[in-house]
Amino acid sequence: MAEPRFSRSWRIIGYRSSMDSSFRIQHVDLFCVLFLLFIRSSISVSNEIPGFCAVGYGESECGPSSSSKLLIKGGTVVNADRQEVADVYIEDGIIVSVQPNIKVGDDVTVLDATGKYVMPGGIDPHTHLEMEFMGTETIDDFFSGQAAALSGGTTMHIDFVIPVNGSLSAGFEAYAKKAKKSCMDYGFHMAITKWDEYVEREMEIMVKEKGINSFKFFLAYKGSLMINDELLLKGMKACKSLGALAMVHAENGDAVAEGQKKMIELGITGPEGHVLSRPPVLEGEATGRAIRLASFVNTPLYVVHVMSIDAMEEIAKARKAGQRVIGEPVVSGLVLDDSGLWDPDFTIAAKYVMSPPIRKQGHNKALQAALSTGLLQLVGTDHCTFNSTQKALGIDDFRKIPNGVNGIEERMHLVWDTMVESGKISVTDYVQITSTECARIFNIYPRKGAILAGSDADIIILNPNSSFQITAETHHSRTDTNVYEGRRGKGKVEVTIAGGRVVWKDGELKVLPGTGR
Repeated sequence: MAEPRFSRSWRIIGYRSSMDSSFRIQHVDLFCVLFLLFIRSSISVSNEIPGFCAVGYGESECGPSSSSKLLIKGGTVVNADRQEVADVYIEDGIIVSVQPNIKVGDDVTVLDATGKYVMPGGIDPHTHLEMEFMGTETIDDFFSGQAAALSGGTTMHIDFVIPVNGSLSAGFEAYAKKAKKSCMDYGFHMAITKWDEYVEREMEIMVKEKGINSFKFFLAYKGSLMINDELLLKGMKACKSLGALAMVHAENGDAVAEGQKKMIELGITGPEGHVLSRPPVLEGEATGRAIRLASFVNTPLYVVHVMSIDAMEEIAKARKAGQRVIGEPVVSGLVLDDSGLWDPDFTIAAKYVMSPPIRKQGHNKALQAALSTGLLQLVGTDHCTFNSTQKALGIDDFRKIPNGVNGIEERMHLVWDTMVESGKISVTDYVQITSTECARIFNIYPRKGAILAGSDADIIILNPNSSFQITAETHHSRTDTNVYEGRRGKGKVEVTIAGGRVVWKDGELKVLPGTGR
């Protein structure tokens, strides 16, 4: 990377102009100046950390590769059903051809992928960017969160729209506005937090006019997001009639509230109180209850962030009986255990607080096994980040610690190292659980989740022999902590292509707000 050097792989924009670029600051007219001021105003001061590299900040070469023609040459192309040594030719953001020995002209940018895997970019089915929650707002917005995702090989995510005062339309408009700064493609799920005839009509509008085909029901967070069984039944019936997918956050919210009260009465106010107040049995109960109600309505069910053996076994039992249930573990539940929550340093312990909680050692191994055998179907992150200052809102009461951990940048690397490098799954399975299955479930396959002629050119090049290390000093999220701090592994995403543009290469991230769709 050219000077000046920073600890992270991004560059602060505006410190210097490229000497070899044809762009010169004195040539910028008034319109460009106003445009730059607008872009700057859309990114908060907390974003001005080493690395936000966007066109127009003084370095014209800083944006994504502008070439409309790319050739990825000599790599092993991997889809969910097969792998082959082939070239991949891209024009204007679309894959045109996948075959050996493609010949191209001098106007095509060539990327050598010999000895590496060429795979569909990751799709994260579960994120919370710029979400208002527990008296604050998640620290990553639709630019910083997506930029972090791209550096880790994820090229699309699906975020959860939270209604505004129960209104789905108002919630949708609010999130559409937030997403204007996006630098990669995204989708929306919709949360349902109340029920009346108006909400039911709005669900139809969301499905038929806004492209939303999945609705989430919280069985936890009593007093805010939680809904009761009557509302859940009505929501499931509406999903069935609309052909939409019902999703649940499965914890028994009433019992959790009792558990929290008990911990406080016992004088347990630290982060360990969080995990003690929401044991696996409460996740298992709520998962089983939601599965049985979905069976009663006769509609499919998607269970988000499966964190325990208890919940996994309920899903496995239902699937064995022929019920249409999808189980989504998240990377934190697959690779971590609850030991961090017992750290005497509040800042360290609080960063692990999420719901359902990260479980004791043994649950993670069981979830890995379930994923490798198909009992669980795909991997998300529940990326919902708060910095240490925000987490400190609960320093005297664990109930006030904002719930959420990072993962949108780390998922692809950790799943490869944990599942593929260890021999638990194949390379094609990896594509299935990180990209293709999500695309199929949410009706975007084969536009996404595949390297096929006609698919979007969202592609990663992964070097199985290269190593990675995770640290808050080098990650691209705005948060100042990382729950995977210090982890090392094999299998590194060396190139990310989003919409036909090279956005991550040679450890450098080049992104532009407003390019996501």
